[in-house]
Amino acid sequence: MKSKAATAARVTLGGLFFGFGLNGLLHVIPLPPGEGKAAEFIGGLAASGYFFPLLFVTYLLAGAALLIDRFVPLALAVLAPVIVNIAVMHLFLPSSAAEIGLAVLVTMLEIFLAWCYRSAFRQLVQARHELNWSGQNSSGIGEHHGRE
Repeated sequence: MKSKAATAARVTLGGLFFGFGLNGLLHVIPLPPGEGKAAEFIGGLAASGYFFPLLFVTYLLAGAALLIDRFVPLALAVLAPVIVNIAVMHLFLPSSAAEIGLAVLVTMLEIFLAWCYRSAFRQLVQARHELNWSGQNSSGIGEHHGRE
């Protein structure tokens, strides 16, 4: 997808996730402390010890992929459940207007980009998918072009 709108959306979403991932790992800009149920939820995730480092590395890698225009459908697929969780958290837990606005922006960018790259996701949403024992499916994926 080479339209200006898709490029702007891809760079914006990539920059947001790359920036938040870098900040989460390096703590460049301190985030304000949470309040209420949101703080309890975040505290529970932080108590696991692994969740936030894994999340921020995911942000960083997916954001970088979007920024450099490589593996864009994979980056969108990886970020989709993260973005759903961001949106749902801000929908059900008290949040500031800025947090809600950012959640809406990220969700809209993800949906727009998923639509722009919809051809890459077509096979993921097929109800039935046949796989031949030769390692090749009905669409030719897995086809060998070398010596057998």
